[in-house]
Amino acid sequence: MPVPLLDLKIQYQALKPEIDAALIRVAESQISILGPEVDALERELEAYLGVKHAIGVSSGTDALLMAMMAYDIGPGDEVIMPSFSFFATAGCVSRVGATPVFVDVDNVTFNIDVEQVRRAITPRTKAIIPVHLFGQAADIDTLVAIGKEHNIPIIEDAAQAIGTQTPDGRRVGAIGEIGCFSFYPTKNLGALGDGGLVTTNDDDLNVKLRQIRNHGMEPRYYHKIMGGNFRLDAMQGAVLRVKLPHLSSWHAGRRRNAALYTKLFIESGASAGVGHTTFDEANLILLPTSVHEGAAEDVHIFNQFTIRTAHRDALRTHLQSKGIGAEIYYPVPFHRQECFSSLNLNDAAFPVSNCLAATVLALPIYPELTEEQIREVVATIVAFERTMVSSPAECADCAECGTHA
Repeated sequence: MPVPLLDLKIQYQALKPEIDAALIRVAESQISILGPEVDALERELEAYLGVKHAIGVSSGTDALLMAMMAYDIGPGDEVIMPSFSFFATAGCVSRVGATPVFVDVDNVTFNIDVEQVRRAITPRTKAIIPVHLFGQAADIDTLVAIGKEHNIPIIEDAAQAIGTQTPDGRRVGAIGEIGCFSFYPTKNLGALGDGGLVTTNDDDLNVKLRQIRNHGMEPRYYHKIMGGNFRLDAMQGAVLRVKLPHLSSWHAGRRRNAALYTKLFIESGASAGVGHTTFDEANLILLPTSVHEGAAEDVHIFNQFTIRTAHRDALRTHLQSKGIGAEIYYPVPFHRQECFSSLNLNDAAFPVSNCLAATVLALPIYPELTEEQIREVVATIVAFERTMVSSPAECADCAECGTHA
């Protein structure tokens, strides 16, 4: 049975009348960039996220770039971030001429290791960027405390985490000084193309970010600061307004699918459950952490459902041969990227990131998946892993991060 990694056509067909009407409304208005659709979206997202200011922008990458510009980060400055994430996090720091400082991640959540953040701070540190990876919050309260102690702003990379909550119910992106979101079509809340959001509770930052979004212009044709063309199209704003009321139910669908995956993998005997970090004969598949008991329901929104296996590449090839989608997020951590080779980083300082890059595999998790499809994915993986028990692991770094028994 074919199981795609993602099928956006199902979501579109369910909302087709509303989306089509929204697109026609924008076409008839001939207000194509910013305007009332984006203004309304911003107010609705402020209410949803519990943040004072939401600023619609051109992409999640541009949201991060704007955050760098808002703090005048540039040559000679350092910005701390995890080494295991999507490239935009590090790329935006380099684009403004600053130096990205990479630290390793936690072996269970894959989020930034806060103790390594403490050790990485120098007098040149201008910001810390935690990534709420795959839809699960980083240890944001500890990071905010570290930031306040050293007078360093926290810029939350929440590109994959719109709606993600901390265990006490606060939504990420509204906790640090600036939050950055992506509306790339594959996100839980996706546009029809590129789009993003910047959030802040600081009135002065809100004014500056809105100026940066539009070439640093205020009033028209007067430029006190440098900015860029980071405006959100009205079409994307209108589509996102149609989708936003459905976001909570889509999160619930992803959590339901994640729970079924977890249940089936444990029942199969191929996994010992969540929170484990060691591959052995009783734990061939390492599962992602799930919702904490008693915590807010959106503590993990499962933008990705990422398992780990010691035979990742062979498993992915096998799944592809069966018509089952699977993807590697991410095969190369930042410290191993060729464009950062001039930083002369110590590869051994990132054992968890290196091991994750060799063992992670994202499975289909979109809310419209059927139980039959999920059972097919699990059965295919378990049958394959049973044939690989005596095979050597593909990951040469597992011993360093403690993943092999």
